[in-house]
Amino acid sequence: VQLQACGGGLVQAGGSLRLSCAASGFTFSSYGMGWFRQAPGKEREFVSSVNWSGGSTYYADSVKGRFTISRDNIKNTLYLRMNNLKPEDTAVYYCAADPKAITTVGARYWGQGTLVTVSS
Repeated sequence: VQLQACGGGLVQAGGSLRLSCAASGFTFSSYGMGWFRQAPGKEREFVSSVNWSGGSTYYADSVKGRFTISRDNIKNTLYLRMNNLKPEDTAVYYCAADPKAITTVGARYWGQGTLVTVSS
């Protein structure tokens, strides 16, 4: 299983970014997928998840209404559109995969992170 996340960067508060996660080595279309993040000095936390079909999505309260998770089962890619970014969104964002559902606790497989920095 390989998960390659990209799309992070430096953005001003109120700005937007779209993260992507290219998946390979497993049957992407049958896995639950998600995003987690870890801010400096803090524990990793759940951000969002999507079921295998894309029909069910879940969000942490802190990002609900601002972030949108989606997936393309043809391109084997997971996305996270982040709007109205806040300084508290600054973190390393990790893509995750699980043959069942992603839970707020974690997932079986993890990709490397991509850093998102939001300046005030």
